[in-house]
Amino acid sequence: MSGMTFQLSREHEEFRRVVREFAEGEIAPHAAQWDRDHHFPTDVVQQMGKLGLMGLTAPEEYGGAGEDGDFTSVCVAIEEIGRVDQSMGITLEAAVGLGINPILTFGDAEQKDRWLPDLVSGQALAAFGLTEPGAGSDAGATRTKAELVDGAWVINGAKQFITNSGSELTSCVTVTARTGVSTGSTGEERPEISALIVPADAPGYTAEPAYDKLGWHASDTHPITLQDVHVPEGNLLGARGRGYAQFLATLDDGRIAIAALAVGCIQACLDACVQYAGERQTFGVPIGRKQGVAFQIADLEVMLQASRLLVYKAAAMKDAMRDGTGPGAGELKQAASVAKLYSTESAVTATRIATQVFGGYGFMEEYPVTRLYRDAKVLEIGEGTSEVQRMLIARGLGLPVE
Repeated sequence: MSGMTFQLSREHEEFRRVVREFAEGEIAPHAAQWDRDHHFPTDVVQQMGKLGLMGLTAPEEYGGAGEDGDFTSVCVAIEEIGRVDQSMGITLEAAVGLGINPILTFGDAEQKDRWLPDLVSGQALAAFGLTEPGAGSDAGATRTKAELVDGAWVINGAKQFITNSGSELTSCVTVTARTGVSTGSTGEERPEISALIVPADAPGYTAEPAYDKLGWHASDTHPITLQDVHVPEGNLLGARGRGYAQFLATLDDGRIAIAALAVGCIQACLDACVQYAGERQTFGVPIGRKQGVAFQIADLEVMLQASRLLVYKAAAMKDAMRDGTGPGAGELKQAASVAKLYSTESAVTATRIATQVFGGYGFMEEYPVTRLYRDAKVLEIGEGTSEVQRMLIARGLGLPVE
């Protein structure tokens, strides 16, 4: 990695301005109301697609940016959308990193031709069905099963906490399922886990009622049930038995993207605090003159800069791997976990500080810091908890931690 720079290019900064203008014009004025109403704005999702945000990593043949796009641009877009609305930020992150990415990376030509054009254009959404009621951090304990019968996979099981799985735009969900038993290198038997593309209109696929969540009120999140769902044999994504490995690789990208969403949250907290501390008067002076306030805001700036550098370092590594000049997969995995752990925990701390700076007003829903406070917590949980990240980082250091 020597000689690699993590400074964003002029093109990236110009792209940031375009996304920020869109976010401030089309999302920010409505975010609080969407949050109160638990409203998922499908029209805005489609607008993000028209702006090209869904296709930043996709080839031109599917309507994507091709060589003009990269993963760093995805992180820039997620950060800027997340700065005004974390719900729309996670919608974008899940659409690209969890919806499009598995099909783009592991799908065959027929699968890509069928699903990617609508997903890349933002006219449809795909979801990522990994987590189950009894298999969260231990994703290898999946209980969903798929049996090959007369040229079709018959799937039975349940998934939970699935983003973009029940909206009117949802076209398909990629799910993991047990498809048999495999034998390990030492002769032990273990579940064979494969990935399958399930159309959202397949009989037996049910998106259960949306969750009543602490935060992310304007995002689409459902448990899903799969009852005798039949899909063609050709809906197997990648090689049979490679589903678990495919999803783990997908999560590496997703962790960087979630970290970018956390950066947007920290930036929003800093922006709000600087403005408020310059306006709010106590004892005849702005509260920003008080060290007890100003020093906490200074800490926000430190967390922001450190988090942003970690995120864009990891994103640059991912982009370098795409053109063959980057690090190995293990180095990227470590960078993704470091960025995810530090940025998301910093975001939670940032919302606590922002709420404290705002005092009693920070407890009132009319101020954005309240929404940020509720939205931030799940950043430490989704796409690998903080505990999982610490485990992965420790293993990357050669420690035999369990």
